[in-house]
Amino acid sequence: MLKYELVITMLNIKDLSVVADNKEILANFNLEIKPGEIHALMGQNGAGKSTICRALLKDPNYEITKGKITYKDIDITKLSTTEISRLGIMMIAQNPIAIEGVTNTEMLRLALSERTGEHIDIFKFSKEANAICEKLSIPQNFLHREINNGMSGGERKKNELLHVWMLKPSFLILDEIDSGLDVDALKVVAESLNEYHKTTNCSILLITHNPKLLNMLKPDYIHILKDKKIIKTGDSSLSEIIETTGFTNL
Repeated sequence: MLKYELVITMLNIKDLSVVADNKEILANFNLEIKPGEIHALMGQNGAGKSTICRALLKDPNYEITKGKITYKDIDITKLSTTEISRLGIMMIAQNPIAIEGVTNTEMLRLALSERTGEHIDIFKFSKEANAICEKLSIPQNFLHREINNGMSGGERKKNELLHVWMLKPSFLILDEIDSGLDVDALKVVAESLNEYHKTTNCSILLITHNPKLLNMLKPDYIHILKDKKIIKTGDSSLSEIIETTGFTNL
């Protein structure tokens, strides 16, 4: 299991304000995630949950007007998406995009070479990739298919998990990963994420409305986002309260 002995905080978001389409979505937002922790972010639609993901990964449509983001004690507030990715941050989006003309194998080998600065051994790569396909119950020919092209919602999420296992990020952002998954696919995805978390001790920021996924991944903390910031933090029992009473009474 990986250890981050010199890192007290994995991700620290301090007094973050974000604007999109001339509208302030987040104001003085604060969040601290330590190594190996799983944090779930919940809130009503339009509260700004996905804005956190986009701000972290520098979507050009989301402007950080105030605040600071540090990752492993590195200030990433003004870094590019590529630079942030090289540090080990990865996101699985609610609707992963399809990329025509680029296969999974081509992308993964290039990404691994970029991150490590080393030549990728084809035979070692293929052996590991095939084993991961078997683990995720996806055909090995997925490796030679164009990224997410022609795939169903469930297949896309499993394909993204293939990327996770191959690229080995130390911080995962999961933006409503349960979207479009049936019961069986959700179970496969959750079991794979739990195994990856246990194996690598990665930190996870989870955005979801799904109590089943919360029960499967068992976050250390649940945060409620409202009025542009986190208004309440608790353990897993907080999701049960929300399921019963909703967000309005918080």
